[in-house]
Amino acid sequence: MGKGGKQEQQKTVYTWDEIAKHDKREDRWMVIQGEVYNITNWARKHPGGTKVISHYSGQDATDAFTAFHNDLPSVKKYLKPLHVGSVKETQNRTIDEDFRKLRSTAEQMGLFKPSYTYFGLYLGHIMVLELLAAFTLIYFGVGWAPFLISLAFYGISQAQTAWLQHDFGHLSVFRSTRLNHVLHYFTMGFLKGASPDWWNHMHYQHHAKPNVLDKDPDVRVEQLFVVGDVMPVEVAKSGKSSFPYNQQHKYFPFFIPPLLFPLYFQFMLFRHVYTRKLWIDVIIMGSYFFRFCFFLVPLVGWGWTFFYYEAFRIIESTWFVWVAQSNHIPMNIDHDDQKPWLKLQMAATCDVEKSFFNDWFTGHLNFQIEHHLFPTMPRHNLYKIQPLVQSLCKKHGIPHEVKSLYQSFADIIKSLKHSGEIWSAAYHQYHLS
Repeated sequence: MGKGGKQEQQKTVYTWDEIAKHDKREDRWMVIQGEVYNITNWARKHPGGTKVISHYSGQDATDAFTAFHNDLPSVKKYLKPLHVGSVKETQNRTIDEDFRKLRSTAEQMGLFKPSYTYFGLYLGHIMVLELLAAFTLIYFGVGWAPFLISLAFYGISQAQTAWLQHDFGHLSVFRSTRLNHVLHYFTMGFLKGASPDWWNHMHYQHHAKPNVLDKDPDVRVEQLFVVGDVMPVEVAKSGKSSFPYNQQHKYFPFFIPPLLFPLYFQFMLFRHVYTRKLWIDVIIMGSYFFRFCFFLVPLVGWGWTFFYYEAFRIIESTWFVWVAQSNHIPMNIDHDDQKPWLKLQMAATCDVEKSFFNDWFTGHLNFQIEHHLFPTMPRHNLYKIQPLVQSLCKKHGIPHEVKSLYQSFADIIKSLKHSGEIWSAAYHQYHLS
C-alpha cells in the first residue's frame, strides 16, 4: 500500500494519473479490463514471477494478461481479493479494440487448438535424434568419426528440445496449465538439465516488455554490448565503461553465440535454483546429469564426457542465439513508453520467411511477430494468423517486416555495427572533446 493507504482504498473510481503513481516496489497497482487491482503482495506469489507482473505496475495490462493466460476464468478468481476499484475513464484506443477483435477472430477460427499429432511427432523426432546419438557410439565405437557424428545428432536434439520446451512453457500445447507445466519439467529439466522456473522468470519478462530497457532481460547487455539507438548514448554519457563497443559487431560472432549456454546460462540457472531453494528443479536437473554421465562415462571417460557436454552446448547455444536475436536486436530498443500491445510487440519483432527448413530450424519462431502477439497459440497455427496481422498492421500504419533467414542474421551484425558507431560518436562528444 502507498501512503494514506486506508483512505485511498475507500475510493472505488480512479483516474489514470492516480493509478500511474502506484508503480513502486512497495506499492503496485495494475489495470485489467477497466478494473484496478493492488498486486503489491500478490506479485511475490505470481506463478510467472514477480518481475513480469510488476513490469505493468501503474499501467493497463489487459492485453498482456489475456495473452499469457489460456484459462482466464480460473485465473480471474485470484484477482477478486486484489480488486480496489475501477478506472474513471477508459482509454478506448481503436488499435486496442481492433487487436482484441483479431484475437476473437483467431479463437473462432480455432487457432488456439493444438494438434497433439504434431507435437507427438515433434517429440518423437527429438527422441530419435537422441537415440541415434547413443547408437552411433555403441555400434561404431568411440573413434573420432562416430564421436563427432554422435555429437552432431545430440546437439541437434538439444536445440530442437529447446524449441519444444518453449511450447510447453508458453502453455500452448495443452489447455491444462498443469499438464503444460509437467511436460515443461520433462523437456526442460529431464531432457535438457535446466530449470523451468529460471526459464519462466527470464522469458516471461521478455514477452511482457520486449526490447524495453530495464525490463527485458534480453537487452541487459551493456557490460559487453550496446544495442538500439538509446542505450549507446546513455552508456557513453555515463562514462562508466569505455569498452570498445565500436568493435562489437566483430567480436559478437565469436563470443556470445558459442558461449552463452556453456558459460553464462549454466552459471545463472544453477545460481537461480540454489538461491531460491528450488529443490524440485534441482532433482529433475540432477536426473538429467545422472542419465547423461551414466551412459557416456563408461564409454569415453570423464574427460571426454565433459568435452562432449561442452561441445553440444556450443552447438545449441550458437543455434539459439542467431535465431533468437535475429528477430529482436535489429528492431527498436527503448525505454517503456506504454505502447499499446500491438505496437509494443511490432516495434520489437520481425518475421522470417516461411519454408519447411525455416519452420524446423527456428522452431516456428520465424513467425516471431505472431508468437509475441499470441504467445499461447500453438506454433503450427502461427502462419495462419499472419495475413490477418499484416492486414491490421496496414490499417494502423505499422510496418510488418518479413526477411530471409540470411538477411535476418546479417541484420544482427549490421545493427550492432550501427549501435557501436552511435556509442563511439557519443563517447567522443562527452568525454574526448
